[in-house]
Amino acid sequence: MRKYIINALFFISLVGIIVSCQNQETIDLQNYMSNGKDIYKTKCQNCHGENGEGLGQLAPPLTDSVFLKANKSRLACFIKNGVNESLVVNGKEYMEKMPAFPELADIDVAQVMVYITNSFGNKQGFVPYSQVSTDLENCK
Repeated sequence: MRKYIINALFFISLVGIIVSCQNQETIDLQNYMSNGKDIYKTKCQNCHGENGEGLGQLAPPLTDSVFLKANKSRLACFIKNGVNESLVVNGKEYMEKMPAFPELADIDVAQVMVYITNSFGNKQGFVPYSQVSTDLENCK
């Protein structure tokens, strides 16, 4: 019986070590994804869809990782300030204006951006809040 208790304690300790060995970026990514999903549901999902599929000619899909990667430094500006220019996604032009969300704090923009760029088939990894703040300072 004692052997089983010792083995169980060893196993629990090992699991604890593995869980605690997650690096800070992995933990941040998980937190950003969770919070970003909530923001996406309230601010973005109505137009871009539950699965990022877009809304006909009105709102582009968020499933095109090529567009998202090519415009990664502009995404924060799109989210915070809206878009009033035509965008070509998957060879299709979208000319409708995207509303601005000036009420979102920079951290909120970072979180929803991380969620979008890591959901709907996208796998672009973590974007730190500091980078998003810099991107927002450089908006045209």
